[in-house]
Order: sequence, then structure tokens, then C-alpha cells
Amino acid sequence: MLTDPIADLLIRIKNAARARKGNLTVPYSRVKEQILANLKKKKFIEDYSVETGSREHWKNLQITLSEEHRDIETKRVSKPGQRIYLKAGEIKKVHGGMGLAIISTPKGIITDEEARKMNLGGEIICEIY
Repeated sequence: MLTDPIADLLIRIKNAARARKGNLTVPYSRVKEQILANLKKKKFIEDYSVETGSREHWKNLQITLSEEHRDIETKRVSKPGQRIYLKAGEIKKVHGGMGLAIISTPKGIITDEEARKMNLGGEIICEIY
């Protein structure tokens, strides 16, 4: 059992990118899938897919990494022991707009750019640059 599955996802992506791996597999969760959808939209990863394991109730996420983002850095901001919430006006650009922040809002898990456009605040999950 993992204490922080989102941090595990981020570290696995970072380690696979540094090791020049093309793809990796992580255990499935809906939150992880939404985070990967945002990473795919911003082209930090090439693609992902949901695969069922040997039993029907076991699922995995198969992630294909992008060639252009081999030096990806991840930072877990809001942790299980300390949640970080920001108002819409407090959300800043990550590395001058070169990175992105993933934010959990009442409208779902979205990027910092979308949150500023929609004037939504929420829990800042992580930063990727």
C-alpha cells in the first residue's frame, strides 16, 4: 500500500524519462488518469492507455513518454500531510509559463492555465516543468 500514489506516479515518470525508457506501467486510479490526460494535452507525455490485468478488477495505466521531454522535473506540492489550496488570483505561472501546475478544482482536475481562465481556485496537486 502506498501512502501517496500521486507522488509515486510523478517519480515513476521522472525516473523513466531520465533512464530514457519509452514507456512505463503504473497502477490505475481515476485521479492519475485525469493527471495523465492533462500531461498529454500539454505534450509532456505522448499517450496513455488503461489496461486490465489478469483479473477484471485490476487495472494499469500504460504510459508512453514524449521524446522531447526527457529532462522532465516534477514537484509534489500538496501532500497528504499538508494540503495546499490557492484562490484563483493566487495561481502563478510555473517557470515563466514553460511548466504547468495540476490543480484539483470543483470542475475537475485541470491545469493552472485553465484554472486562471475559468477563475477557479483549488488544491494545487503538483508542478511539472
